[in-house]
Amino acid sequence: MRKNITLLCAVLALTLSTLAEGGPLRDRLSVRDGGGQAPQPAGKQTLSYGTNTLQQLDFYPAANGDRRAPLVLFVHGGGWKRGSKETADGSWKAPHYTSLGYAYASINYRLVPDNTIEDQASDVAASLRYLIDHATQLGFDANRIVIMGHSAGAHLVALVGTDEQYLKRERLSFASIVGVLPIDGAAYDVPLQMKAGNRFMHDTYVQAFSENPARQRALSPTFQAHDPNAAAFLIIHVQREAGVAQSQELETALKQAGTPVERQGFPGAGLRGHAEINRQLGNPDYAATPVVDAWLKKRFGA
Repeated sequence: MRKNITLLCAVLALTLSTLAEGGPLRDRLSVRDGGGQAPQPAGKQTLSYGTNTLQQLDFYPAANGDRRAPLVLFVHGGGWKRGSKETADGSWKAPHYTSLGYAYASINYRLVPDNTIEDQASDVAASLRYLIDHATQLGFDANRIVIMGHSAGAHLVALVGTDEQYLKRERLSFASIVGVLPIDGAAYDVPLQMKAGNRFMHDTYVQAFSENPARQRALSPTFQAHDPNAAAFLIIHVQREAGVAQSQELETALKQAGTPVERQGFPGAGLRGHAEINRQLGNPDYAATPVVDAWLKKRFGA
């Protein structure tokens, strides 16, 4: 009996840790069966785009040395309150996208509860402003930039791609980005997600979005997706029920606004699948990689 109780406690602890988005267990699960070792890209620079210690980014030049390369900018997940460019990026993205002749950047941003979702969306725009201002020195084409993000980062890039106020504060506009690629997000419609009653994530959503319905809607990309929006979207996801439903709803809102949007689902279930699509994107053997590659090629005209 005692042994059974001990086992039950261990299983419960495993479940809770896995459901804590961005937690270390999720990271360990996601790298198992990794499909090979990602190569290490060269030329990494760590740069500050603001005065807060979290306002930093890693920049990697295109592997072929093209100083007019397009740029892929990645925003990590972690429930808006954890994660970093070091732990929540995935080891394949930088080497893969730089090998395709693109520059690549991955950002940190200020975290909840010390800061707000609005601050985080502002950080995405501020990092973009910094990169554009330094495009000549860094060596990339400031007119060909795609922003992508996973989980909470998917929400943030979708918000910046549908609510232009964050870009405008940095003297930018939707024209500053040629595409937005949210990866397995589940907070495009915040009020709906909070009503779903996921008790494990409830406190995280309340901490991030409060219980104010007006603020929840203002921070929901689906409610902001009326015309205009960024030029084009590719929404990808695994087979999590909430992620699929939220992705479909965002797709519908963008289509109603006349915004070009594609959506594609991939194998993977639960939090394991949610982590895997991020960790393995860029791995040539992973199903989503060629789909994203084709879309980037189209957006960059390369």
